[in-house]
Amino acid sequence: MNFIENIREGLRSIAGNRLRTILTSLIIAIGITSLVGILTAIDGIQNSVASSFAGLGANTFSIVARQDAFRRGGRVQKQDEPIDYHDAVQFKQRFPYGATIALSTVAAGAAQAKFGSKKTNPNVQVIGGDGAYIPVKGFTLQSGRNFTENDLTYALNVAILGSEVANTLFEKKLDPVNQVIRVAGNQYKVVGVLAKKGGLTGGDEDRIVLIPLDNARAMAGTQRQTFNITASVPTVADQDEAVGEARGVMRQIRRDQLGQQDSFEVERADDLAKETENITGYLRMGGFGIGFITLLGASIALLNIMLVSVTERTREIGIRKSLGATPKRIREQFLIEAIVICILGGLGGIVLGLGIGNLIAMLISGGEGSFVVPWAWMALGILVCVTVGLFAGIYPAVRASKLDPIEALRYE
Repeated sequence: MNFIENIREGLRSIAGNRLRTILTSLIIAIGITSLVGILTAIDGIQNSVASSFAGLGANTFSIVARQDAFRRGGRVQKQDEPIDYHDAVQFKQRFPYGATIALSTVAAGAAQAKFGSKKTNPNVQVIGGDGAYIPVKGFTLQSGRNFTENDLTYALNVAILGSEVANTLFEKKLDPVNQVIRVAGNQYKVVGVLAKKGGLTGGDEDRIVLIPLDNARAMAGTQRQTFNITASVPTVADQDEAVGEARGVMRQIRRDQLGQQDSFEVERADDLAKETENITGYLRMGGFGIGFITLLGASIALLNIMLVSVTERTREIGIRKSLGATPKRIREQFLIEAIVICILGGLGGIVLGLGIGNLIAMLISGGEGSFVVPWAWMALGILVCVTVGLFAGIYPAVRASKLDPIEALRYE
């Protein structure tokens, strides 16, 4: 009996026990689904994160105030003083690096926008910004215009809407530009609408109403505000030097003493991207571990089923050995059966894993992520299937090949 005939015999045996084959393949499919699904979801999330940071720009950095207290030596330290309007304007005037600098502040974190009888949920963020806010933050205008110098100088009641706010209020039936809306008790004339940004934030950047910076200051009244400074340098190569210069200028403005820790934080877009990539790397390791444990359980189940198969087919093995089948051919047949079952389950698991993984990534990224086909993880899945098949089939195959033909023929 040659190797090709052995393959045919193994396939005939699998076809003759369809229910057992299907159930066994499902066990393997669940393991591969967990492995490929988790890793596909992580790759999809990573792509969404990369797209979000690409929209912001790799040559961008922000100077922000720390928002919470921190511990040092077992004692809670006071949080830093907010970056006030004077600090922000001073930085914009004194930073010598030829960067485009945008100043912004959050005027209201949970406001409600209204137009006639239509209104949004109270989750709209009202942001005060200058003319550089839209290009530096990576937004694009879908319609209308950006703030003019006149809007900013005289603090006119004009607003630029995020795409979700515009769609909720006007339902794509009416052009929002030149319409008047009410936000946080004030009326604003809509002069522009931002294109949908989406991304990993879950649509937060599409639920904004952008107003001139001085309007946001007036809206805050006597409440203390903190201002964010975002700078975009000409090239990525200039960023290290620009960040160092910005830190020095800001320390002078904030009067930080020599040897004292910065009273602010500098957040680089590429640093955030690298940190996120490191986190997803750990998630991949965890996902692989979970998938491996699931596959280990599946291989043990397959081993048990193959042992049962050897017991059921003892008489058949005796007949084949009496007709001249060598122990090697007997081992090959059982190994082929185990590997084919694993590959069938693996292919089903890969298809399910791709679908489930991309669905999870789409839900987390707010529907903005692209469909990911992780060829490396798929190849790994097939390799794991073959390995599991060998692991689960080798012992039953060796046991079957060692059966005495006379004793096997007597088996009932």
